[in-house]
Amino acid sequence: MIDLGNKSALITGGTKGIGYGIAEALLKEGINVAITGRTKATAEEAAKQLNSHGNDRAQAIGLEADVRNYDSQQKAVKETVDQFGKVDIVIANAGLGHFGSVEDISIEQWQETIETNLSGPFYSLKASVEQLKKNRGYFITISSLAGTNFFKGGSAYNASKFGLTGFTQAVMLDLRDKGIKVSTIMPGSVSTHFNGNEPDGDDAWKIQIEDIGKLVVDLLKMNPRTLPSKIEVRPSMPPS
Repeated sequence: MIDLGNKSALITGGTKGIGYGIAEALLKEGINVAITGRTKATAEEAAKQLNSHGNDRAQAIGLEADVRNYDSQQKAVKETVDQFGKVDIVIANAGLGHFGSVEDISIEQWQETIETNLSGPFYSLKASVEQLKKNRGYFITISSLAGTNFFKGGSAYNASKFGLTGFTQAVMLDLRDKGIKVSTIMPGSVSTHFNGNEPDGDDAWKIQIEDIGKLVVDLLKMNPRTLPSKIEVRPSMPPS
């Protein structure tokens, strides 16, 4: 059994949704967690909620950071190291979606989607790669089934997630001989606030955030000789 205690993780976009669910799961395993949000207040409030569960083996901290800015990602890594001594795990989770015909997607919406969903994970990895090399760490991106299945109205989102899937698989090959494991998780419908959704009882058929958290823990506990590099996850019983 692989003991995950005494490790620390940095999760981008960890104040709610999938990122928050992953943070909860890692804390239960004794992993210290730094979560980032667009504002210091929202990040610190989410960290406070995570710590309220009473886990005395690990701690969560909230950091203000914008994945679209490389300097901001460098600062987040430094603050995580200052607090916990190292970074073993980076979860590039922050993401957003703008949907509509290519005729209607604005230049600003295109740029925000690509910068957040694709450039953001690149910046997060570039900022943390020396820590991950030093600690033989794990880099995980949260892509989407939209990174392999295109759909009408998805020009910006599909482009960002197809790109993220390809980016993650390429850097997996770049970094595995450095002792760094790299995986991408590609969920289908998840019960979160993504794109204006309000999770409720009607979302019971969807993947739940704790399911993605469990999946991340399973990856971290995988025997070092084995690497599930690309994982597609979908609801088992969607509405007919």
